[in-house]
Amino acid sequence: MELKGEIKEIIFQNEINSYTIAVMETEFEELTVVGYLPFITLGDSLKLEGKYVEHPEYGRQFKIETFEKIMPETLDSLERYLGNGTIKGVGPATAKRIVDYFGDETLYVLKFEPEKLGNVKGITRSKGIEIATQFNENWELWQIVGFLEKFGIGVQNAKNVYKALGVNAIEEIEANPYILIDVANNVDFKLIDKMALEMGVALNNEKRIRSGIKYALIRATYNGHCAVTVDNLYNFVRNLLNVDNEDIENAIINMKAKQEIYIEERDGDNWIYLYYYFEVEENIAGKLLTLDKAKNMKKISHLSKEIKEIEKKTNIFLSEKQKEAIEAVNNNNVCIITGGPGTGKTTIIKTIIELYKKHKKKAVLCAPTGRAAKRMTETTGEEAKTLHRLLEIGKIEDEGNFPNVNFDIAPLDADVVIIDEMSMVDVFLMNYLVKALYQGTKLILVGDVDQLPSVGPGNVLEDLINSKQITTITLNKIFRQAAKSKIILNSHRINNGESFIKKEESDDELKEDFFFIKETNQEKILEQVISLCNGRLKKMGDYDFFKNIQVITPTKKGLLGTKDLNRALQEKLNPQSDKKAEKNVLGTIFRVGDKIMQVKNNYDIYWEKKGKSAEDGISENGTGVFNGELGIIEKIDDLEKQIKVKFDDDKIVWYQYAELDQLEHAYAITVHKAQRK
Repeated sequence: MELKGEIKEIIFQNEINSYTIAVMETEFEELTVVGYLPFITLGDSLKLEGKYVEHPEYGRQFKIETFEKIMPETLDSLERYLGNGTIKGVGPATAKRIVDYFGDETLYVLKFEPEKLGNVKGITRSKGIEIATQFNENWELWQIVGFLEKFGIGVQNAKNVYKALGVNAIEEIEANPYILIDVANNVDFKLIDKMALEMGVALNNEKRIRSGIKYALIRATYNGHCAVTVDNLYNFVRNLLNVDNEDIENAIINMKAKQEIYIEERDGDNWIYLYYYFEVEENIAGKLLTLDKAKNMKKISHLSKEIKEIEKKTNIFLSEKQKEAIEAVNNNNVCIITGGPGTGKTTIIKTIIELYKKHKKKAVLCAPTGRAAKRMTETTGEEAKTLHRLLEIGKIEDEGNFPNVNFDIAPLDADVVIIDEMSMVDVFLMNYLVKALYQGTKLILVGDVDQLPSVGPGNVLEDLINSKQITTITLNKIFRQAAKSKIILNSHRINNGESFIKKEESDDELKEDFFFIKETNQEKILEQVISLCNGRLKKMGDYDFFKNIQVITPTKKGLLGTKDLNRALQEKLNPQSDKKAEKNVLGTIFRVGDKIMQVKNNYDIYWEKKGKSAEDGISENGTGVFNGELGIIEKIDDLEKQIKVKFDDDKIVWYQYAELDQLEHAYAITVHKAQRK
């Protein structure tokens, strides 16, 4: 059935998925409607498709299958729509003045003669044009939202589509549904393909094949790859589209001519890139080589003497390999320092900082994640920033499938830039960095290639080392202090293909900081994990779960995946209590005291840090919380519908209930999420 009417009351609306129970007034009656209505507000006029159902407790309801926002059909409903808060600066009083002044001509004025709004009391000409612009943009966006629902594309993506295609978005999509592959994130290609075929698009239509190729290459980037071999691409596309190799080949020739893809011959294979990814790799390589070959303007004379003075001042004595690394930094504009845990990378960084500070040179420290930057600050005593903050990247990485490779980055004011945890830097982040460096700036890349590669596409550190084009110092000696740790010793043994240290190999100097519990039964493993977190480890060193312990697992699903582990650990470590507020979000219970993680970059969310005492007030504020940052829920305010989180770096952030999809429990996290933090 189809119903038209106006939303008169919203009884319930889920802040996360927009499931709504509302009262709608039609021409004939008021009735309860239930279903998914994202961003619908009081006064909105809707056309619904669905069916009547009988709820066992609440009686007759209309269950929504699809909806469409329509223009208000009466002046009263138009007035309510204009005054419902969706247009900045227009409340009920202003909306009433507009409708009273223009009457039946109101919509025409808003669409075609916005300057006339300046005739209304309290509205200037420029303000009137602004009101009309917002009205029309909102309306065009909602037409696109309703249309894109058919393709399984949500509201957030609709904004990207509107931004890319403008007011003619629907016409362009109807003419070529595959254009959505280019302008929207994480689209369901098979759904788009199904609808296109139903519209009469032929199996071997070139637009279809080109989109299938793009989809295949985009899928590869989700797994960290910047390119795929030709053979693999042909196999995937042939099975996806049910077309011949000849059709694929013709599409590839045309895509290459239009610089949509790039084909590179390497190691006896042909590799196919989306052109954006090739452009990024080429830019990184070119910039690094140019930087490295530029005049060495920061070279320090009498380095050996300088190092001895710093050793004396800091009471740090460097190994020959560490001195070799510092000399390499001095002799080259770009240098890589790599090695496993305990091999002295941090000591080298501290010495380099001292060296350049002495010569009044500015050293900038950074890392790819907030946690890594914080750790770098703690170990060096100097401020370190995330690359996002340092480069002031903003939201460009989240817009579309193809980050803006030509985005203007402000040049860095630095003589020396040191990046720690370099293995976590992907190709796009590296591209933004090299764009920000002046010739003459020294770049020092520090990291461990045996860590997991970046979550994003590319394997930058390892590829640079393997290229042999950048001077690389590999540290392989474990220092005496680090050699007392079983964690460090075992990590090196595993990398060398050896087994863990056995009891008989231990000596009294070794720290008991590593335990291997051999168990194959999942239920018993779960018992062990809970027992360790719930008191056993506290006895080993007064370890508090919320401050010192992190459970890491390879998977999300299953008894030992993050979902089940988080549920079990929350139940034991932070159980339900009348004294603790909680919020149920789609079956996930967030409770005061919960350990949580931010799971997506949010560049706009406001945060503040408090001073050491109540009298100090706010000591610092800013915006931005990033993927992988950990915190504790301190308060849940059901009246204001928000949650207060204090993060590990003391940032305090208030999340609206509608923003809780950015948070997950972090009693247990995946290996990749552990890398992000």
